[in-house]
Amino acid sequence: MTGPDPAVAAQRVAVRAALADLDPGALVLVACSGGADSLALAAATAFVAPRAGLRAGAVVVDHGLQPGSAAVAQAAARQCTALGLAPVVVRTVVVPPGGGGPEAAARTVRYAALDEEARARGAAAVLLRHTLDDQAETVLLRLARGSGARSLAGMPARRGVLRRPFLAERRAGTEQACRALGLTPWHDPTNAPGAPPLRSRVRHAVLPVLEEVLGPGVAPALARTADQLAADDDALTRLAEDLLAGALVDGALVDGEPLEPDAAQKDAAVEVRLDLDVLAAAPAAVRHRALRAALVRAGVPDGALHRVHVLAVDALLTDWRGQGPVALPGGRRARRRCGRLTVGVGDVGP
Repeated sequence: MTGPDPAVAAQRVAVRAALADLDPGALVLVACSGGADSLALAAATAFVAPRAGLRAGAVVVDHGLQPGSAAVAQAAARQCTALGLAPVVVRTVVVPPGGGGPEAAARTVRYAALDEEARARGAAAVLLRHTLDDQAETVLLRLARGSGARSLAGMPARRGVLRRPFLAERRAGTEQACRALGLTPWHDPTNAPGAPPLRSRVRHAVLPVLEEVLGPGVAPALARTADQLAADDDALTRLAEDLLAGALVDGALVDGEPLEPDAAQKDAAVEVRLDLDVLAAAPAAVRHRALRAALVRAGVPDGALHRVHVLAVDALLTDWRGQGPVALPGGRRARRRCGRLTVGVGDVGP
């Protein structure tokens, strides 16, 4: 008696490890687009979940951005049902025009739909199909944009309810698994060679050239870089949390509260006061993170806050020449006065 295809076996091991901490009876949802990666993930989850005492379903998000998208979504749902997943839900979303482009806008509404479905059904985890190749492309794109360690750490294996079991698996393996299991994946035309999205061009033009010039193994090396930077990012984040807690004046930070507040806190008109001496004594890498977190805490919109803003505020500590307040997104200002750095709305207090 022969065992499963090696790719299938490896993917089942990856899913089993990703679900090992869940309580018996917990519901797991697979985000399935119908592509090879997500179909292979659905198949591995359908095999592993019941043997681990878990329930497994699927969510198919129809973005409506391409002709025939509804039929593609229904075909993906049928294959998920045939694999034994239940419930299988098709969510149709509307992708609004956005400054970040259609890909970014689609990603935002997709994650929102997945989060809503998980909350409504009490799911313990939502599994995403991203592979090692996706991670390598993400790191390369962010590297080209001059991103810092937090961004270059790539996609996390876990964040909240979201989990990515396949970050160590290759895209070719998911295609092989679909062939071995008799699954019919949908091939997204925006991922084809020559398609306009930037990620597609990186996948089909940039990475092959890097492999040709530098030798094989570029994608795994980029993924390893993401893993290493993720560990560094975690360590720096913890140090920044401690620094911010020690620098806040008047006990403004509750012990154990996360660096970045939730959406409700971001909209609040919070005034943050920081001790200059405590901040100035810290290494720049840790201080910059603590300052960024303090600015977000004071109501500066996270998405509009850039490194130039953090450096301008940092100059109030490290390059003080009597300069006035620093204007920040969201109508906030940072000012140095009487040994404190104060961030708030408009003309902040002393």
